[in-house]
Parts: sequence; structure tokens; C-alpha cells
Amino acid sequence: MTTTADALQEGAFQPVKSAGRTLDVLEALADGTGPRSLVELTRALGIPKSSLHGILRTMMKRGWVEADATGTRFGLGVRALQVGAAYLETDTVTGLLSGVLDQLAGEFGETVHLGRLDGPHVVYLAKRESVHPLRLYSAIGRHLPAHATALGKVLLAERADEAVDRLLHWPLAALTSRTITDPDTLHAELATVRSRGYAVDREENTDGIVCFAMAVPLQSPATDAISLSIPASRLAATSEDQVVVALKAAVAQVRAARPLLPTL
Repeated sequence: MTTTADALQEGAFQPVKSAGRTLDVLEALADGTGPRSLVELTRALGIPKSSLHGILRTMMKRGWVEADATGTRFGLGVRALQVGAAYLETDTVTGLLSGVLDQLAGEFGETVHLGRLDGPHVVYLAKRESVHPLRLYSAIGRHLPAHATALGKVLLAERADEAVDRLLHWPLAALTSRTITDPDTLHAELATVRSRGYAVDREENTDGIVCFAMAVPLQSPATDAISLSIPASRLAATSEDQVVVALKAAVAQVRAARPLLPTL
């Protein structure tokens, strides 16, 4: 018997064009660049202006898209927020790791993240703010290139190099002068991550910020990881060894609780 899930995964499946265009609009408006005009969206998405206008009007009527006071620039509507919030509220891993994130934030007073691999990117699912004025800027839902973050690198290291090469978008983007963009260098870095069990982003994502991350052992290969980000100027007071010990303890807690959880 063929289930709905099986049917959706069959190679003969042909995407519905109108649905695909609607999702393209949502993803474009969620990319963090702010409201976009009809012309900008048409150029970015390759959707004819007449078709795009109808899509936007429909999405506005349903609350997925909002227009500014001039009616010429469009952004996400409140319905997108409701769906995003519902995703986080019902996500098993986010709820499970809430206490672990609190512990790390309380111990170090630095920014803590839970991230998930999403194609060639890592997306922040949860965070705990640093108590210091000088901190890493981040936001739940933000996507960053996986190769340029500790969260992303530790999750990429869960996969073979061939799978990593298929997953990433080449050539790799450089976020700072320290970002790894060379394939051989990245493969060597991931080999190091695999051998020591954690990843370090040494100002590869943001100048002045060092980040440490470990994968969460709930699936194989892991799709989620936790990290702790520290300004390089404060790292001397908080040694790398202390951070790694704390991350290992946090991951051990999750591993111990895994048999008690429903299948993820």
C-alpha cells in the first residue's frame, strides 16, 4: 500500500508550479534583506509581474504578506510568525535542550545557540543571550553558511566528504578574511572536527567572535548542534578547555536522556 509520504518521495512527482512560486516568495521575503518591491521580487524570482502580483494579493489577503504604507514594498505577514512559532513550540529537540542551553548560559554568561543543518546552511532554533554588552548578534530563524560556523562545521563533519561536497554551494562564500573557502582546507578541517569531537569557528563567521560547537546525538548523522560564542577579547578569561568540557557534559546529558524519548 502506497502512503501519502511514499507518494511525495517518488521520483515521478512533479511540483505544482503555483505552489512552488508561492513558497519562492515566502523564502525570498524571509532572507533578511527587508521589504522588497514587486520589481525586485520579479527580478530575483523570475516570476512574471502579472502572476507575481496575483500571488502577493492572495498572500496579503491570507495574512502571509504585508505591504508598507505606500503599498509598493512587501514583507512577511503575521501568519508567517504564527507558523514559525508553532514549529518551535512543537519541535521535540528544542524543548529537550532548553535546560541544557540555560545551564551553559548560566555557567559562562555568553551567547548559546541550538542550530540545525538546513541544506548548505545552519539555522538558529534557540538562543540564550550573553550578559555582556559586547556580544554576537544573532536571531532565531537566521540562516548562515554551514562552512563558516562552528555549528555548521560540526554537523558537516557528521557526513562523508562526498556528501558534504554535494550539500554545499560552490564556490564557498567568505564571510570574513578567515572563512574557509578552499575545498581541501575544508575537508582537512572537518577531519580534525571528527577526530576531536567538536568544531571551532575562529572569527570565520564574524570578526572578533570565536565559537565552539558539538553535535547533539539524537540522530545519525546528527542534524542539531549546540554552541557557545565568545568575543575573542574575552576568550583568555574562559579557556577553550573549559568550554569544551562544558559542551561535552551538556551533550552527555542529552545522550543519557535519549532512550526516554519518542522516536525522532
